[in-house]
Amino acid sequence: MSEALATLVRKSRSSFYYSFLLLPRPKRDAIYAVYALCRAVDDIADDAGLPAEERRRGLEACRASVEALPEAPPGDAVLVALADATARYPIPRDALFALVAGGLLDAEKSRYASWEELREYCRCVAGSVGLACSAVYGPSDPVAAGPRAETLGLALQQINIMRDVAEDWSLGRVYLPQAELDRFGVPEADLAAGRVSPEWHALMEYQAQRADRLMREGLGLLPLLDRRSALCVRAFAGIYRGLLLQMRGRGYDVFSRRPQLSAVGKVRAVAAL
Repeated sequence: MSEALATLVRKSRSSFYYSFLLLPRPKRDAIYAVYALCRAVDDIADDAGLPAEERRRGLEACRASVEALPEAPPGDAVLVALADATARYPIPRDALFALVAGGLLDAEKSRYASWEELREYCRCVAGSVGLACSAVYGPSDPVAAGPRAETLGLALQQINIMRDVAEDWSLGRVYLPQAELDRFGVPEADLAAGRVSPEWHALMEYQAQRADRLMREGLGLLPLLDRRSALCVRAFAGIYRGLLLQMRGRGYDVFSRRPQLSAVGKVRAVAAL
């Protein structure tokens, strides 16, 4: 079963896959289960072929399944693995509920008025994952670790939003806050045209500085972790920071080609963190 979930993570081309391999097997399997739930929620929320009401029903069914844990349908590999993970580790149920709530936002919203509004979305879809994973890592001070893990999740999601502007536009979504688009003078027509203007550069640098601040705060998690868990977190955080530096180096042209690090680039990015 764990091999099936590992294959799911690998096939998703996730920046996390090789980082997870640094964990001992029990922790790795639990993290795979959390990630598999993320993928299941995303798949429902992003299925444009389903009417909004069907997506809502699917996500509400996900929430009901999480609520029923540790009971799990024997044929559902994701829920069986998640039941095992929640039995072994103190994964907060509220974090899993928040993850589903983020999927509901994706199924219903395509614009965010302000950073405060977007931050709540990021907390649901990424901060919640940080909290769930932190419980698996087993920090020396769980109370202090939780907020830092959540903040690191926010940083990674902020970088995702910057990287995926073009892809999200093709899905009819704009995650960059509307107030900030207005403040920097970037109309949505520029996103549609893939226009890299001075205004766009200033807007994206503002986003990058936010990601930097969140990343620095979130990396306060590292001293609270054992060596292998810290290496795992350092690896994926380093890769995301490398993506941010790549976007900066390209003048925030995320339209002509999607930011992506080579294998060598990932190693260098982790070493530089």
